[in-house]
Amino acid sequence: MSLQAPNALRQPSQDYYNLQVQSAKSTMNKALLDIATTIPDTKVRERFLSETAVGTQTLFDRYLETRTTTVNWEAIQPPDADLIIPMASLPHATDAEMKELAKKLVVLKLNGGLGTSMGCVGPKSAIEVRSNETFLDLTVKQIQYLNKATGVDVPLVLMNSFNTHDDTSKLLEKYNLGGVTFLTFNQSKFPRIVKDSLLPFPKNTTGDIEEWYPPGHGDLYPSIVNSGVLEKLLAMGKEYVFVSNVDNLGATVQFDILKHMAETKSEYIMEVTDKTRADIKGGTLIKYHGQIKLLEVAQVPKQHVPEFQSIKKFKIFNTNNLWISLSSIKRVVKEGCMGLIDIIANPKSVNGTNVIQLETAAGAAIQFFNKAHGINVPRTRFLPVKSTSDLFIIQSDLYSTLHGTLVMNPNRPFPSVPIVKLGIKFKNVVDYQRRLGGKVNIIELDQLTISGDVTLGRDVVLKGTVIIVANDGCRIDIPNGSVLEDKVVTGNLRVLDH
Repeated sequence: MSLQAPNALRQPSQDYYNLQVQSAKSTMNKALLDIATTIPDTKVRERFLSETAVGTQTLFDRYLETRTTTVNWEAIQPPDADLIIPMASLPHATDAEMKELAKKLVVLKLNGGLGTSMGCVGPKSAIEVRSNETFLDLTVKQIQYLNKATGVDVPLVLMNSFNTHDDTSKLLEKYNLGGVTFLTFNQSKFPRIVKDSLLPFPKNTTGDIEEWYPPGHGDLYPSIVNSGVLEKLLAMGKEYVFVSNVDNLGATVQFDILKHMAETKSEYIMEVTDKTRADIKGGTLIKYHGQIKLLEVAQVPKQHVPEFQSIKKFKIFNTNNLWISLSSIKRVVKEGCMGLIDIIANPKSVNGTNVIQLETAAGAAIQFFNKAHGINVPRTRFLPVKSTSDLFIIQSDLYSTLHGTLVMNPNRPFPSVPIVKLGIKFKNVVDYQRRLGGKVNIIELDQLTISGDVTLGRDVVLKGTVIIVANDGCRIDIPNGSVLEDKVVTGNLRVLDH
């Protein structure tokens, strides 16, 4: 049942289109009920109906109601000065204030993603990033140190997906005596939707797991409520949650921000940072019809995408480091605000079938919280590892670790992080590791581009702008101890042992 929206060439009446929408909603509802009838266990069936079916229907209805609309570009305004506050201007929290604030805090890591984009199996948090330590290892070290320094039990909460739950549970067993309280819950498991028919891809809950998907980190809000974890945290006396992606190694607890949040009685703070040429996809905060709003590239009219990606007009982007009042999450979910959140329709091909998965972003909920605003933070608080290019930077001598936190080498002559683009032959972690002879010195590197069949030897030093390109049929081996400064290397270069 493919909907045809009114347009200039085909002009069915708006009433007819509305009837199509209502029909699609009803058909989806019936299909979800049909799936529920295949579940023999009464409690499991009731939970499917109250959470999975309701959640899917809510996203689907919102998608149908908004799928033909984009933002009104003329209504977009830059946020007022009081909506984006520099972190450097915030008053510092004293040791005593840190201890009191820590009593009210919980740290939550978004742990639903797999490492497939880097050729790994299992949760992304299990990828080794430095000195045989994983993202999860470094996160736990951060919380251990925080708890020891403040004398407080700050719990670590993990929002897993059905893709990462089992493996993460096994990983957590090694931290049993680690001085950290763990809580976990799963985000929702929704059926993918067939693009042509707008019906659920699965016919039951026991078929191919590829027919299901986790609906984005915006699902944090209903899932933490439905799981009962929110009530547990409130019962523990917790008031604030610091949310971040598990692969962002710069997202550590910052008490100046938390102090500011408490003193201003803000329910929601989003950390933003200055945009660079490498950040053209990141969402940005805007003022829209008098209200603060997160604008993602998927919401931008096609003709305005270059303007959106420009660093001249939109100077900041969302790091997805979020500080949120726990009680306000409860209110927002109870009031049904998630039924009004912006939807991202992500097209996929699964087993030869074109499907869509409807997703939401945690930052898109900012408009539902009182006194919500952004804090402009240093780039050091945004160090995600989305690819082996990012991994190359993190594993270099540009950083060391202290209590699980990355610390930039003080010998770096400027605070910015170099731009690194490794070619397709470095995409998988196994291939990446095979092509590197050891740690690379990039303290004075500005930009690195590698393409083709290239390997780097031990103790290689890269400075300025370095481009290494091995064309088809060629191979370049950079010898041990090489120093490349503002160099372009092409052709063939083989180094053989004898």
